[in-house]
Amino acid sequence: MRWESGRRSENVEDRRGLRVSPRVAGGGIGTLLLVLAALYFGIDPSVILNQSQMSLPGGGAPTQTAPYSASPEEKQLAEFVSVVLAETEDTWKALFRDMGKTYEEPKLVLFSEAVESACGMASTAVGPFYCPMDQKVYIDLSFYSDLKNRFGAPGDFAQAYVIAHEVGHHVQNLLGIAEKVHSLRSRAGEPEGNRLSVMMELQADCLAGVWAYHADKARHILEQGDVEEALNAASSIGDDRLQRQSRGYVTPDSFTHGSSAQRVRWFKRGLETGNMGQCNTFQADHR
Repeated sequence: MRWESGRRSENVEDRRGLRVSPRVAGGGIGTLLLVLAALYFGIDPSVILNQSQMSLPGGGAPTQTAPYSASPEEKQLAEFVSVVLAETEDTWKALFRDMGKTYEEPKLVLFSEAVESACGMASTAVGPFYCPMDQKVYIDLSFYSDLKNRFGAPGDFAQAYVIAHEVGHHVQNLLGIAEKVHSLRSRAGEPEGNRLSVMMELQADCLAGVWAYHADKARHILEQGDVEEALNAASSIGDDRLQRQSRGYVTPDSFTHGSSAQRVRWFKRGLETGNMGQCNTFQADHR
């Protein structure tokens, strides 16, 4: 991916080295452990956290700053993430303008070990996530090591896909899609709630593809092999593949992010068409 000469975003908030107390109200850590067990790439924990009414006593958990020294590799990753975020800003700003809307840029928070968001406390193990309540994307850069070594999805464009997917959730939030789905899920049983969650995640994959299409068309960011890296990442974190690896069998009704084939298909649809209108996962046939 051609990124070194790209614009750096001004919306990166660096909280690395900031230590946050794990105290939460109402036994929230027990709920968070259920989230951590999933270890899904691109997870949006806000649904679980909000439903459990996870909150911080006294206006927030006490924090303290500890010395933090990033390795040269991590410094480069932080630069990379800043450029990818800027690419999403430029792309979605233009697409929203074409729709007669104004794109509100999200913040991206870099953290280490744990972080306090408006959606609750989260550990590194949650993976990258978007919190609609504060409109921020959160990522511990150590996740990229897991993406490469645990999920078998190396490459800079696979890493860019991580950010683009979470920004896709931000787009859903701005367009009112997230609120509608959350309302539906609050009234639905578990199978239907899971189905709606899958539709949300697949749409975010498609929107990530839409971003890649327009960013490459405008600024020629893609190099040979980049698309394959992203498709491999999408395949590597499908629910079926993760369940088979962790327990040896697959339970489709429990899917929350979609199968490997579904995630690949929807990312490709966005990448090949560049058309947000092609990302209506809620009315598509997913057989």
